[in-house]
Amino acid sequence: MVKNGHEVIPKVPYVPPPAAAAGVEVMSIAELRQRLRRHGGADGIRDAQGSGRPQRPEFHLLLTVDHGLLWHMVDFADHALSRDTWLWVRPGQVQRFGNLDAASGTLVLFRPDLLDPATSADVRLDAPFGRSLWQVAGEDASALRNALDHLAAEYRSSGLPDHTRAAVLQRLLAVVLLRLTHLTEPVGTLTAEHAETFHRFRAAVEQDYPRARDVGHYARVLGYAPRTLTRAALDAVGVGAKEFIDRRVILEASRLLAHGDEPVAGVAARLGFLDTSNFVKYFTQRTDTPPAAFRARFRPERRTR
Repeated sequence: MVKNGHEVIPKVPYVPPPAAAAGVEVMSIAELRQRLRRHGGADGIRDAQGSGRPQRPEFHLLLTVDHGLLWHMVDFADHALSRDTWLWVRPGQVQRFGNLDAASGTLVLFRPDLLDPATSADVRLDAPFGRSLWQVAGEDASALRNALDHLAAEYRSSGLPDHTRAAVLQRLLAVVLLRLTHLTEPVGTLTAEHAETFHRFRAAVEQDYPRARDVGHYARVLGYAPRTLTRAALDAVGVGAKEFIDRRVILEASRLLAHGDEPVAGVAARLGFLDTSNFVKYFTQRTDTPPAAFRARFRPERRTR
């Protein structure tokens, strides 16, 4: 995709096949590889030559490896997936597949609205900085594998009415995610009041971060005191409201610098900075790296831009 003469990271919508009408799809890495070869990478995950391309899925992607080694990039972190490694890519994150010929495993795709609200909250489904990688061992690995195998078997089975099959798949997916997220990462204990406050704050940040970076703006928009937003953010994600806003801005800047072709001045303007030098200072203070140097690390062919 090209916008204003510059390449941007393509978004990939969730377009399920008929078998995935329930909103969840299960496939092996081999099946994914065959599908991409048949379609020449037309779904945006990989190009016709098989090299990975950065893109933003608008769905959740859960990946685990049985044999071999698979490299997968998520928001500038390269993850090496081996046996019993689990990777979770959330909607909006930038991802890039490595060589799919080097490993075997299972991939689960599912819609953001698939799970019920209680389960979604329990597994932190829409956490903007949620954990991406787990290495599981022992009985936990066996239990997770059994849960995934059950989900895969039900996905491939037939004979149930569509609404019943959808309910079964949703519940089995919930089992997988609950087991995974409760293994090594305790679930937070947000009060109901703070949970609602943070939910509204997070949604407002997602909408306004390209033009508003001060807590006061969000306090006025939402009708809270700034300290209330800070307490809610601290309880939810362990950082204050200002830090939460800054992390979102820096994440988007990093995505655009590493995977887009806009010059630094264009990235600054896209994120609401009227002066490029202010953006350079803002980015450098929070990453210890100037924007041009950050881009050069991921895009050596763009060292001068």
